Amino acid sequence: MSDRKIKNQKDYINLVNELIEHDKHYYKETKPVISDYEYDLLLKELQAYEKLNPTQVLPNSPSLRIGEALTKGFKHFEHIAPMLSLANTYSKDELKDFIKRIFKLLEKEDVKFCTELKMDGTAISIRYEKGKLTRALTRGNGKVGDDVTSNVKTIKTLPLKLHGKDIPDLLEVRGEVFIHKNIFKKLNEKREDEGLDVFANPRNAAAGSLKLLDPKEVAKRNLDIICYAASNGEDFVSSQFEMHSFLKKLGLPISHENHFDLCKNIDEILKFANKIESVREKLSFEIDGIVIKVDDISAHKKLGFTGKSPRYSVAYKFASEQAVTTIKDITIQVGRTGILTPVAELEPVFLAGSTISRATLHNIDEINRKDIRISDTVVIEKGGDVIPKVVSVNFNKRKKDAKKFQMPKKCPICSSAVIKVEGEVASRCSNPNCSAQKLRKFIYFASKDAMDIEHLGIKVMQALVEKNLVSSPSDIYTLSAEMLSDLEGFKEKSINNLLDSIEKSKKCPFSRFIMALGIKYVGKETADLLAIHAKDIQNLKKLSKDELLNIEGIGEKVAGSIIDYFQDENNLHEIDLLLSHISLIKPKQIRKTDHAFFNKIFVLTGSLENYTRTEATNFIKERGGKTSSSVSKNTDFVLVGSEPGSKYDKAKKNGIKILDENEFSSML
Repeated sequence: MSDRKIKNQKDYINLVNELIEHDKHYYKETKPVISDYEYDLLLKELQAYEKLNPTQVLPNSPSLRIGEALTKGFKHFEHIAPMLSLANTYSKDELKDFIKRIFKLLEKEDVKFCTELKMDGTAISIRYEKGKLTRALTRGNGKVGDDVTSNVKTIKTLPLKLHGKDIPDLLEVRGEVFIHKNIFKKLNEKREDEGLDVFANPRNAAAGSLKLLDPKEVAKRNLDIICYAASNGEDFVSSQFEMHSFLKKLGLPISHENHFDLCKNIDEILKFANKIESVREKLSFEIDGIVIKVDDISAHKKLGFTGKSPRYSVAYKFASEQAVTTIKDITIQVGRTGILTPVAELEPVFLAGSTISRATLHNIDEINRKDIRISDTVVIEKGGDVIPKVVSVNFNKRKKDAKKFQMPKKCPICSSAVIKVEGEVASRCSNPNCSAQKLRKFIYFASKDAMDIEHLGIKVMQALVEKNLVSSPSDIYTLSAEMLSDLEGFKEKSINNLLDSIEKSKKCPFSRFIMALGIKYVGKETADLLAIHAKDIQNLKKLSKDELLNIEGIGEKVAGSIIDYFQDENNLHEIDLLLSHISLIKPKQIRKTDHAFFNKIFVLTGSLENYTRTEATNFIKERGGKTSSSVSKNTDFVLVGSEPGSKYDKAKKNGIKILDENEFSSML
């Protein structure tokens, strides 16, 4: 369990919100900020409190959810059988408890277990009809998944047509999509060159790749898959161990025969776990443990399920990989918003499939909390294979002259004063013209979520800045073949590729242009909100603080930052220069008076599957509707998700029109 304890309902609500935020990082953004182990500890604490206080359980509690929210831009379909997530164990004692529960529920101890690799990828469900691949779905919420068929068909090892005899008319195959370590390394190197955020680990790269809207881009990622189960409501094999042979005969890719086994007791299970852990580093793909399943498939129905996990199976997770090294120095990295991030420069050490030479120390508070000093011997880990971090210091090996690290008072790049904003942990460079900030801003401007200028990555941008060819984003649009020919290694093909990419970016959706401006606190969702509300840049410039605060999803901090940005004459001048080259694509206009939502008042309740609250609210407002937080006689519609509250009951009682998500989507 974690060190923290839930003392009251307020602590419980805070933990629910914290875990929801972590779910967003993990599933939606594929950028986890804590390890699986840390997440599971928090979740167990939440579940323990809910068990003691069942009347306080919130309908949006992560303990009730199976997977991620569904993704906008994809169609959604139901799985033949629910796609549940496995419960996790981290110790031998927890594993023994699982086996004891199985013996008790089955009322016998003569039980065999099939042990398999726990692939560190993303779960997928693939439907074959009369032997042909017809549909592939992500886990989604466990009942309904995103249709990623076109993307899954790009996996070369997966057959589009099954082989062999006696192929069932309908078959739903379960598998794990993953990226091999060497391909992942190349993918991140390419993203780094292009100035894009790197993926934290291969699992997130695989999940992010499946959610791309262009299958041609997915094909470039070279995804792979291992299949481990299949069903259609009938028992065509009697055991999980036999399942592997059944899948192989159909031509489906399965684990190597050394990577699954049949075990009779805890000792054999642990022997298998130790064998797999000993070869973990040598595997071409990432794993984070083993899966233990009751082998007898007929027993699965008897054992049943908890709210979100099967009782017949559990994951036994290995400890996060760690390594010991020394801190040679602590340097400062300056970000595009001026934030100074301390970075540990390490004696290079091999860890979890790659050589690690740097680890972020986040901020001075984190350094002081762990008492990290230059020359210290430290333990580093990739918790759940997230970005490397310093776990602890070996104080016994500390040198007597090791000094505490102090944040610089001047920016290491431009020598301007470093300031610390009240209420923020971070220290910032006070000079907006700092060359490090400008370089990061240019890279951000060209990134995929902003102007999406392909072939303009970090190395190319650095060269452009060093040659004084680019001193502001608008300068990118004045580059010529003659200017680019001065860059080292830039030949005709490289020049043409870059100029073509710049030309393509000249037609840009308004929301992406807002992102490219790099306004502090304005991310992708906020940029979408602003684009929908303002419609064009002139309107956006004129929005008052009150008008901004009336946009649901925009708070004081964001509104203040937007106002400050558009009051800066330098920013306005740069926007004018950019718009002399760029044509903005406005958000789709809707004649509000023609729409069924016009002048109607909506109340939203429950957890929506296909939309976030903000998205649903924006769709309503775009079409001339309004939203309210409470049901009254003036309410026209109540949009209901899963686990609705008292608003739903009140609406039924008062005869107010209730919409489910399908009806809402049709009316949209």
